[in-house]
Amino acid sequence: MSIWIECLISFLILVGAGFTLLGSIGLARLPDFFMRVHGPTKTTTLGVGAMVIASAIYFSVTADGISLHEIIATVFLFITAPVSAHLLTKAALHTASEEVMKRD
Repeated sequence: MSIWIECLISFLILVGAGFTLLGSIGLARLPDFFMRVHGPTKTTTLGVGAMVIASAIYFSVTADGISLHEIIATVFLFITAPVSAHLLTKAALHTASEEVMKRD
């Protein structure tokens, strides 16, 4: 394996770990649910996506063919994370509006 591919893989792993760490800190430290949703959906999705792409590059270079398992997992991650965050936010917004109406 060439040094450039190893540097690319290392860079993607470090970027992925950094984004995942930032997302975890945001999940723990942000005060409101609606703010806290951005931690796992934005930064953690990018972090895990970068690490899975690094894995796909590594196994594509060391094996005989292209590694499709990681690419399929990345596509699934990028599709499901925003949709689930949207559904959670809509449910929380709907629940909050019902509680406001009960108080009035």
